[in-house]
Amino acid sequence: MRLLIVGPLGGQISAATRIAMTLGAKVQHVDTIEQATTALRTGRGADLLMVDATLDIRTLLAANEAEHIVVPIVAAGVGIDPSMAARAIRAGAREYISLPPDPELIAAVLAAVCNDDRQLIAEDASMKHVLSMADQIAPSDASIMITGESGVGKEVLARYVHKKSDRAAKAFIAVNCAAIPEQLLESELFGHEKGSFTGAIARRIGKFEEADGGTLLLDEISEMDLRLQSKLLRALQERVIDRVGGTKPVPVNIRVLATSNRDLAQSVRDGEFREDLLYRLNVVNLRIPPLRERKDDLAALAQFFIDKYARANGRPARRLSKEGMAQVLAHKWPGNVRELENAMHRAVLLTKGEDVGADAIRQPDGAPVGRNDVGAAIEAGQAAARALVGRTVADVEQDLILETLTHCLGNRTHAANILGISIRTLRNKLKQYSDDGMRIPPPPTGQAA
Repeated sequence: MRLLIVGPLGGQISAATRIAMTLGAKVQHVDTIEQATTALRTGRGADLLMVDATLDIRTLLAANEAEHIVVPIVAAGVGIDPSMAARAIRAGAREYISLPPDPELIAAVLAAVCNDDRQLIAEDASMKHVLSMADQIAPSDASIMITGESGVGKEVLARYVHKKSDRAAKAFIAVNCAAIPEQLLESELFGHEKGSFTGAIARRIGKFEEADGGTLLLDEISEMDLRLQSKLLRALQERVIDRVGGTKPVPVNIRVLATSNRDLAQSVRDGEFREDLLYRLNVVNLRIPPLRERKDDLAALAQFFIDKYARANGRPARRLSKEGMAQVLAHKWPGNVRELENAMHRAVLLTKGEDVGADAIRQPDGAPVGRNDVGAAIEAGQAAARALVGRTVADVEQDLILETLTHCLGNRTHAANILGISIRTLRNKLKQYSDDGMRIPPPPTGQAA
């Protein structure tokens, strides 16, 4: 990942840089918020900004938003200062880090905000077959469509392909097409020229140019607007892009990977996705099977996450008990690897004995994972129905949407699929709730909703 440090960080720049670089981050530094926006505008891209909490974070966010720049921010301040932390979060920072920096804390924040520490684990034969195909086609420049249900690890596989490719030494840039509003996505991808819209005070380099020589991942490509799909098709065919407001084509040398959890052939039939773009992107298709079809991966991943969160929380190393393993193997895991990871994290925190037992493997509401208690389900359903009496449809809808989004850890696409609505409808609802003063769970990527 690419980290841009903004400000003096209370004299702790060297320590923070050293820790971040040890974790694999590429680190740059600027002194002021104006220089930060300039760096982002001119193509010195970043996946995360670490900003001195004494600086004006709200102004930095406003300047970035005015130029359609979407990068998450974490604030850093000397010591544990609750009031400073609260101010930074209210101003728009995703997290607050106290200085001097703690290596484990920085590692956790980088992982949580940028979701960039995921490993590809494959023990099941079906997943090994996918990796074999990935190894075979990685050295080429062919576009690849990676498909599968939400949470199966499509971006993880995309990063794997990049690392196995001849472009591994260059940048890997990921853009979540579902997390960025339509009016910002074009500028995010292609950049813009000075004066192309209100707030465009200078030329801005987009992700296509940032990824030059490397790989660009278009995550959840199915959520891209049809008009923008046409512009993307031209970029893929001619290897040139047009900045917003630009008059001169800009050549680019990139490999494009894309992901989707939808049936794009059906989207083509529904008139929501261009058929010629699908052909261009889908030179090779890598389909990741759902976790319920990868029993051998279940065991390996469960133990991997237990080890990971035991270390992160200072807990002793533990093994998954025989009963716990049986429960993991019996559950269908509709949220796939993402759901399994969350369940194992909770299990580590709830475990009191030497092994992680079945009683510790629970859903977010505290119910055991894989529970098959018909009587309890009926009782819960009746209680839920009684709780609805006297409430308006709008209130119930709001609770359902926000609770589903929380369950999905802010993932808009996953929540929209569960709710059976389009991502655009979900965005409109969330904007309405935000305007009414409701707190909306942020996307897991840290990008603006």
